[in-house]
Amino acid sequence: MSNLLIREAQAEDLEAIIRLHEEDELGSHGDLWSPETKAAYEAAFAAIRRSPENRLFVALDGDEVIGTFQLTFIPNLTGRGALRVKVESVKVKAARRSTGIGAKMMEFAEDHARHHGARAMELTSNKTRKDAHRFYERLGFSRSHEGFKKKLIE
Repeated sequence: MSNLLIREAQAEDLEAIIRLHEEDELGSHGDLWSPETKAAYEAAFAAIRRSPENRLFVALDGDEVIGTFQLTFIPNLTGRGALRVKVESVKVKAARRSTGIGAKMMEFAEDHARHHGARAMELTSNKTRKDAHRFYERLGFSRSHEGFKKKLIE
């Protein structure tokens, strides 16, 4: 894993990123790379790239995309205007999990967030992901809030 490189995602990474999400039944949200879905993913990727508050990253082993995550910077009035970062869509290629890649990605995310002025980092994880919860707690995250979601469009 000494060849692990983490960088901002490029357009040519998009299919590989979606394939990582496809591997995850629980967190895929029905994601599927196909000719019919390609345009929607390209539009979302373009919107992320245009947004100064959002950054999408990939972890590479050589030329292979083996992980991804997104950071969203959120200005906040509370905490005396503290900037916080939300970590989303953390995925590591199924065959490469439990090898330290996720920890390296989260270390990179924390360093990047701190370097850009964030005072806190947060994430949500599905309640059934017990292994992920242990992983995040090992990295210093605490269970501080109860999360809620509501679908607006079916």
